[in-house]
Amino acid sequence: MTPDTADTTDTSGAAVLTETVETDAGTARVTWHPAGRRARLVLAVSHGAGGGIEARDLKALAAVLPAHGVSVALVEQPWRVAGKKIAPAPKTLDTGWRGVWPTLTKPGLPVISGGRSAGARVACRTAAELGAHAVLALSFPLHPPGRPEKSRADELLGTGVPTLVVQGGNDPFGRPGEFPGYGRGRARRTGARAVTGDGWAYELVEVDHGDHGFAVPKRADLTQEEAVTVITDAVVRWTGTLG
Repeated sequence: MTPDTADTTDTSGAAVLTETVETDAGTARVTWHPAGRRARLVLAVSHGAGGGIEARDLKALAAVLPAHGVSVALVEQPWRVAGKKIAPAPKTLDTGWRGVWPTLTKPGLPVISGGRSAGARVACRTAAELGAHAVLALSFPLHPPGRPEKSRADELLGTGVPTLVVQGGNDPFGRPGEFPGYGRGRARRTGARAVTGDGWAYELVEVDHGDHGFAVPKRADLTQEEAVTVITDAVVRWTGTLG
C-alpha cells in the first residue's frame, strides 16, 4: 500500500497515510490509520450526505481501533473530494464505493464495510457483492425524518454478513425501537442487542439520548465524551468477535 498524496501523523503521533483513488464516479480519497504489524482487519468507513470524515464517530474510531489490531480507512466519496455540497443519487454513491474497494483490500486483510448515515446504506447495499467480511452501520437512516412508512430496513437486513448497527436513542432517522425485531432482541451484557428474524440477523447498540450525529443534550445522564466511548467500546468488542 503506497499512498500517492501524503504521509503524516495525527495528534497522537500515529502514522496517517492519504491516497487518492480514481473511480467511475470521480476521484475519491482514502485516509489510512494503520494498525501496523498487528493488523488483522481493515475497517473502511465513509461519511454521510451532510458531512465528511471529521464526524465525531469516525474520528473516534480512527483514533481507537488501530490499537486493537484494526486498521481504519476513512473514505471520502468523489462528490465530497470535489467540494460539492449535495450528495449524488444512491447509485452514484455505490459506484464510488465499488471503485475504492480494490484499494481497501490491498493490505490483504478481511475488510469490514462501514459508514455513517448514507454511507451506512452504501455499505449495506454493496456488502454481498464486494465480499465484505462484515458491515458497520453508524446512524443507519432507517427512514426519512417523520416518514416511518418509507423504511429502508431491507437494505440493512440484506447484507448477508455479520452486521453491527450503532444508533442514537433520539435519532429522527430511526430510533432503536423502530428497527425490525428490536423489541424481541436478546440483550447482552455489553449493551448490544442481538436481533434475529426470518433469515437475517444483526446487532444494535443504542447511544442513549444521541441524535443522528450522536450529539447528546447537556441534560443527558452521560457526557458527550461518554457517548462517544459507547460507540468505540461497542465496535472494539464487536471486531474482536470477527476473528
